[in-house]
Amino acid sequence: MAIVTGASRGIGRYIAERMAAEGAAIALVARTVTRGSSALPGSLEEVMEGIRARGGRVEAVPADLTAPEQVETVVARAEELLGPVDTLVNNAGVNFYGPALDIRPRRYALMFQMMVHAPFRLCQLAVPGMVGRGRGWILNITSKQARHPVGPPYPDWASDGCVPYGMCKAALDRLTTGLAAEVHGTGVSVNALGTSGLVMTPGVAVVSPHTPENTPVEDDSAMADAALVLCGASPGAVTGRISYSMELLGRPFPEGPWALSATF
Repeated sequence: MAIVTGASRGIGRYIAERMAAEGAAIALVARTVTRGSSALPGSLEEVMEGIRARGGRVEAVPADLTAPEQVETVVARAEELLGPVDTLVNNAGVNFYGPALDIRPRRYALMFQMMVHAPFRLCQLAVPGMVGRGRGWILNITSKQARHPVGPPYPDWASDGCVPYGMCKAALDRLTTGLAAEVHGTGVSVNALGTSGLVMTPGVAVVSPHTPENTPVEDDSAMADAALVLCGASPGAVTGRISYSMELLGRPFPEGPWALSATF
């Protein structure tokens, strides 16, 4: 069984649908349960309907990951519905763009709760069972914004208002490599995966300064394809990696902003 957070839309939805198509039972985690209940398109209800229509096994585990008490129940509820968890995809995310010195404390705290504290706690809740069964896969969805811009002079993207977001993703990368080391040899793999370019999810379309006019766009299927590469490997065989979709898949792709050659 795979738990996928942030699964009501965007990258989480793509990964959940692809894993379901490969035969995995899926526990969908998000706040938006019913269609029309959010300002953004997408809901757990709609994703479930689509997966079930294609013969997949799926259940909703509604949770607001900015609320610590709700994070505590996710793994137990998912396992009650679908059995032991062997895959955890920490995808849920939020970004409030703006200069670092202007980010309001509440927004800063929400970003860290959703993208750092919640994944950390979900790993604590899910990984012991994986270790006991000798197999498991953790996939943390990261971003090239976690990397450090080379400078001065600095590239334009270094000042695009993503410092707190990049801080969260950098913490998630360190969780990935550190936890991979701690559980190495148990059959549990821990990896991070980010996009190579822009994925026009509903959230990105509303708030991001990055558009198809200024940033190369990758195919919507790339993250799901790359997720399968990392989570489809033999237990424990591929671990501790921080990868990006198109590079991992070996597909040609223009560098654009956040080029790996301009970061460290």
